[in-house]
Amino acid sequence: MTYKIGIDVGGTFTDFLLTEEDGTSHIYKVLSTPKDPSIATIQGIEEMARDRGLTTEEFLGQVSTIVHGTTVTTNATLTYTGAKTGLLTTKGFRDALEMRRGIREEQYNNRFPNARPVVERYLRLPVAERVDYKGDVVEPLDEGSVRAALAEFRNEGVEAVAICFMNAFANPAHERRAAEIVRDELPGAFLSVSTEVVPAIRFYDRVSTTALNAYVGPVLTRYLQSLIRKLEGLRYQGILLIMASNGGVISPEAAMDKPATTLLSGPAGGPVAGLAFVRGQGYEDCITCDMGGTSFDVALVKDGKPLTTTEGSINRLRISLPMLNVVTIGAGGGSIGWIDEGGLLRMGPQSAGADPGPACYGRGGELPTCTDADLVLGYLDPAFFAGGRMPLDLEAARRAIDEHVARKLGYTVEEAAAGMYDVINVSMAAAVREIAVNNGYDPRDFPLVTAGGAGPNHACMIALELGIPVILVPRESSIFCAAGMLRSDLKHDFVRSYPARLDEFDRDRFRALCREMRDEGVRQLAAEGIPEDRVETHVVLDLRYVRQYHEVSVEVPWDEALAADPEAFAARFHPQHDALYGYNLAEKGTPVELINVRVTTVGRTDKPRLAPEPLAGEDPSPAFKRSRSAYLPREKRFADVPVYDGMKLRHGNRIAGPAIIEQVNTTTFVTPEFSVVVDPLGTYTLYLKEREDEILRRVLG
Repeated sequence: MTYKIGIDVGGTFTDFLLTEEDGTSHIYKVLSTPKDPSIATIQGIEEMARDRGLTTEEFLGQVSTIVHGTTVTTNATLTYTGAKTGLLTTKGFRDALEMRRGIREEQYNNRFPNARPVVERYLRLPVAERVDYKGDVVEPLDEGSVRAALAEFRNEGVEAVAICFMNAFANPAHERRAAEIVRDELPGAFLSVSTEVVPAIRFYDRVSTTALNAYVGPVLTRYLQSLIRKLEGLRYQGILLIMASNGGVISPEAAMDKPATTLLSGPAGGPVAGLAFVRGQGYEDCITCDMGGTSFDVALVKDGKPLTTTEGSINRLRISLPMLNVVTIGAGGGSIGWIDEGGLLRMGPQSAGADPGPACYGRGGELPTCTDADLVLGYLDPAFFAGGRMPLDLEAARRAIDEHVARKLGYTVEEAAAGMYDVINVSMAAAVREIAVNNGYDPRDFPLVTAGGAGPNHACMIALELGIPVILVPRESSIFCAAGMLRSDLKHDFVRSYPARLDEFDRDRFRALCREMRDEGVRQLAAEGIPEDRVETHVVLDLRYVRQYHEVSVEVPWDEALAADPEAFAARFHPQHDALYGYNLAEKGTPVELINVRVTTVGRTDKPRLAPEPLAGEDPSPAFKRSRSAYLPREKRFADVPVYDGMKLRHGNRIAGPAIIEQVNTTTFVTPEFSVVVDPLGTYTLYLKEREDEILRRVLG
């Protein structure tokens, strides 16, 4: 027997998906260990081994691949617990990290605080040098100023050094020489060089990304080295891969070399998993949402590809590496309910996390959370949470809601719990609306793939808020990102700036840049065991109208890129600009300008097989467990609702809402407006009852 394991380390739970050669999968969850996430990782592997009557070493001897998503760099950035970092930058530009692009995030709020840089000002030291926009040296590098700055870093105990010089993307010579000096003077420091991390135009974007890369480098390196040592101690001989923010996987060495590529590692697996499940019903588009214990992550897949961005941010800090376009808000099962100074009920972003957790966990938590509200409203069975391994304390949940919410609002406990449920649902619906509308799409045109341990309990109300008619809840929804990680390909991104009008650009230079980046990607994939016949190349051009401030990223096929036809590039750009901004200037003949050329090389990996089930008929009664009282949100009342065992539902089974579908690791609440049919992959397809004929044709044929 050969196994593969996907691991997603979350704020509350660490999720595992174990797959066998025939496509059979097994779900595991353990409480996360924030002080050292690798502890929970090994605990989950040990549990898998025990279930098979094997020692951990014997079990790992049968595991061929482990794909690991980590929040180590994310948490270090959010909590400002990264390495002590120093920045070497061109004299006169040390404050760019705080000045940013010079645009205030809230233009009419004079009290809105600036984002806190990850490098303190006294550690941002100027270097005498200057290169112009064409790459010509205006002022030679003063090596003495580099050494003087490094002496200060040494005295201050700096662990990581970032180097970012003005216009280095046009001529990296000064950065390369400064890097050589750093390696000589501070050999133990983590080194981040802008022209190695993101050699692209726009100084703030480049310096912010380079500083973040340095800031999280030592943290990720220590974590991965610890994990590798533990796996080696257990005689693991298989492949270890790390989930990257771009939706692909990379080797641990590549992750440690460029740690900023993992800043959104955790949620990046979600869209990959969502696409696999919706394709079972013939869709190529979907919106995925993953509600875990701490956060709610939303992404959009269009035409079989998750949307990506090169203008992402984390904690309001720019990160210009390609990453999946994921909207994340602080809304999860552990989100705390509180009353603000204006007397309004809020949910999150504060979270009870894994320790102490919601009040109902009985681990010392005293504040009311979303999970406590779901329990009071009857959506969760206190005796069946985590399959009964973790009984919930209903009275503790009621006390917490009563003390901190109900009394302050003059509500009953049930009314307060219903209010908490409504508030968090509206917040999550706003995040779904944002990912769609900001990219020029209507959320009603996409099926909503809902995941996470808490997500399916809230899916119907999110969909009703937005008018979305179809929801898919995969059986693996509670470990959604872990499932996506096992279906991800190896992926490497490259960028080169080449500012030029399309009617004036040098075609030979353009082709050379594309080939240079592709060849580098092929070499990296070859080192990771991917032959060239399994490599795909994707080209994206950052284009804009002349004198515009923002670019539009336009994908072009590899053959079209090598043809270097400016009219073909412009023909792709105009309609995409129109979809995003509501107009295009094609008829006016406004010139189009190229800014960056981006190449992604993808190494195709073997995916776990999704095994379809035979049609079992409409009757769900073999899965019926009992009925219990649950709150119906739109009717504002409690009613007896049938409860079904999700693992006993089979392809073709149909359920009319209201209903509750229970699994060991998640619960799905079906409101009265929806019905359910189970598809061949075991996915629960929830649909508005007036759409029944259409959905049944799609699912049942």
